[in-house]
Amino acid sequence: MIGRENEELPIIIQGGMGIGVSSVPMASTVANLGHLGVVSGTAIDSVIARRLQDGDVDGDIRWALSTFPDQECVDEVLERFFIEGGKEENASYTDVPKLSLSPIPFATKMLVVASFVEVTLAKRGTTGTTGTTGSTGKIGINFLEKIQLATPPSIYGAILGGVDYILMGAGIPADIPQLISDLMDQKDVQFKIKVEGADKPHFLGFEPIMIKGVDSTRLHRPKFLAIVSSHILANYLARDPATRPDGFVIEGPTAGGHNAPPRNKDSIAPDGQVTFTEKDLADFEKVKTVGLPFWLAGGYGTPSKVKEALEIGAAGVQVGSLFALARESGITKELRDEVLAELTMGHLVVRTEPRTSSTGFPFKVVEINGTASDPEVYEARHRQCDLGYLRSPFLRPDGGIGYRCSGEPIKTFEFKGGAEGDAEEVKCLCNALMANIGLGQTRWGTYHEPALLTLGSDLSGAEELNERYGGDWSSADVLEFLTSGI
Repeated sequence: MIGRENEELPIIIQGGMGIGVSSVPMASTVANLGHLGVVSGTAIDSVIARRLQDGDVDGDIRWALSTFPDQECVDEVLERFFIEGGKEENASYTDVPKLSLSPIPFATKMLVVASFVEVTLAKRGTTGTTGTTGSTGKIGINFLEKIQLATPPSIYGAILGGVDYILMGAGIPADIPQLISDLMDQKDVQFKIKVEGADKPHFLGFEPIMIKGVDSTRLHRPKFLAIVSSHILANYLARDPATRPDGFVIEGPTAGGHNAPPRNKDSIAPDGQVTFTEKDLADFEKVKTVGLPFWLAGGYGTPSKVKEALEIGAAGVQVGSLFALARESGITKELRDEVLAELTMGHLVVRTEPRTSSTGFPFKVVEINGTASDPEVYEARHRQCDLGYLRSPFLRPDGGIGYRCSGEPIKTFEFKGGAEGDAEEVKCLCNALMANIGLGQTRWGTYHEPALLTLGSDLSGAEELNERYGGDWSSADVLEFLTSGI
């Protein structure tokens, strides 16, 4: 094996793909084999609420809830969302309260509870044994920096669940190391929130004491990995102890989901896709000088690329797409089978769309008929923003705080001060990604929210796996494949 400075670090980080694609069984399997298994924390309150409304068939959520320290809080969650035997097939889901700067107490508690449940279930599935890499596998949780209004309670819930790693990207997660420290010390926090148009900072308050029965002496501090795209940002975060993470995931532009905006101003190709240049690639030698462990992501899903990453000096790699297509993936079997069929025929297309996401970041989209990638499906959908995770707070003319999302009705968005044209072609990721995992909303008894899949654009690893396993592989198969060259 190629020499590594710290054998306790995982070689493979299984990507935290949201919403719910990085499932509990997947993360547990990866951890049991000595690597870092990661669950998704994106919209986790809605995921848990909808699973409860589907009846919590195997009882796992209720088991995890039985271990939560504040049972009064659990009672409220179950009263609101649990339906014995599940809701009627064409009934709509009851939604959780939207995120805001002034949330009702239940909304905050629901985020804590949901994050706790997902981590607790993933940890329950691990054996605690030493895996093939010589290290004991760990469980992490992934969050999006863009969804700031969920961050403090979600991280606190993960800490209560005993999470080992917290990973965060899609922004600059400078405030997270200090937030983790404050939550570990049970301090009330004032978390800075970006408010468009405001000339003074705004804060979201969170008080850990709102969750009763917590024994803080039994909590352990998770490691924090910042997901970044450049050596410049890595150096910036590492300079100050208050912002310094425990390591980095350096993500290249072929990675699935959101990508960092390109530096080249002329970045839109004739086919409408975002293009990247050498300017958008991190200098790994400069990353090494920062002095913190790092993993490479985006295009590192083959044995040769894993070996290359280790030779460069990385601790390992983060891989998402290969796991997204594994049997344990949260993606519905129907969608997964269709993607694998397209892959087998050599027809699978992944586009880097400039306007799909309301975040303004480029977003990878898999072209699949019947999903929101299909122009007819997109045009037929009634635009609305009822989950609202990607809403941005903004300062209204009267001095109050409003919320808008370019995925909401265009006239509504522009009425709220959104720039004309900014909402064109934007898709509702919140509803679509819930549909990917079989938790899409049903409206008016007959209409079902369409899915929208994302994968990395480098399909070489998936093609090799597909040929090796005949279009059906497990998370364990992915790990065996990736580590076969070392």
